[in-house]
Amino acid sequence: MNWRGCYTLFIKEVRRFYSVILQTVGAPVVTALLYMAVFGQVLAGQTIEGVRAVEFLVPGLMMMSIIQNSFANTSSSITQSKIMGNLVFLLMTPLSAFEIYLAYIAASLVRAVLVAIVLYIVTQFFVHVPIHDPLLMLAMLIFSGGTLAVMGLIAGILANKFDHLAAFQNFFILPMSFLSGVFYSIHNLPSFWQHASYFNPFFYMIDGFRHGFFGVGDANPLVSLIVAAAFFTVVSVIAITMLARGYKIRG
Repeated sequence: MNWRGCYTLFIKEVRRFYSVILQTVGAPVVTALLYMAVFGQVLAGQTIEGVRAVEFLVPGLMMMSIIQNSFANTSSSITQSKIMGNLVFLLMTPLSAFEIYLAYIAASLVRAVLVAIVLYIVTQFFVHVPIHDPLLMLAMLIFSGGTLAVMGLIAGILANKFDHLAAFQNFFILPMSFLSGVFYSIHNLPSFWQHASYFNPFFYMIDGFRHGFFGVGDANPLVSLIVAAAFFTVVSVIAITMLARGYKIRG
C-alpha cells in the first residue's frame, strides 16, 4: 500500500469540498431543516411507530443528506477532472486502483459525517432525538455513505459531462431516496408499495439508521445491516474493477 500517496489524494479531496464548505455542508443542512419545518407542521401531534413525527423525520433527513452528499462528492470530482483534463495527472501517480478508490471514498465519508453531525446538533435545538444503538447507527452511516460514494465514483467514470451526472442523480438517486421511508413508515403504504419498498436498498439504509436512534423500524436491523454491507461490497467490486481497467478514464 502506498499510504502516503493515498493520504495525499484523500487530503486533496477533503480540501476540495472544504474550500466551499457553505455549499457542501451548510446548504444540505439548511435544506433538511426546511423539510423538517414543513413536514413538522403538517405532521404536528402525530406519531409514527410510537415516535413523535417530527423526531421520526430527523434520522431520515440525516440519511438522505448523507446519501446525496456522498454521491455528489465523488461524482462531481471525477467528472470535473475528466472535463478539465487533469485526470491524467492522477493516472500518472504510483497509486493502485484500490488506493484511488480508498482515498475518494474516505473523503466522501468525511463530508457525509460532517453534514450528519451538524444537522444532528442543529435539530437538537428543536427536538430531542436520542441515540439508542450508536454502533448500529455508525455502521449504517459508514456502509450507506460508502455505498453512495462508490456509486458516485461509478457515475463519474461513466459520465462524459455534467448533464449525464444530473440525469443519474435526478432519475435514480433522488427517487430511490425519497421513496425509501424518509418521511413515513412503509406500514402506512398500500400493500403493493410496502412490498416494493423491500426491493429498494435505500430503504434498508434509512430504516437501519433510524433503528439506531429509536430502537424501532420497519425491518429487522440485522437484515438492514446485511443488505447495506452487501450492496456496498458489490458496487465496490465494480468500481475497483473499472478503475483497474481504466474504463472511460484512459485514452
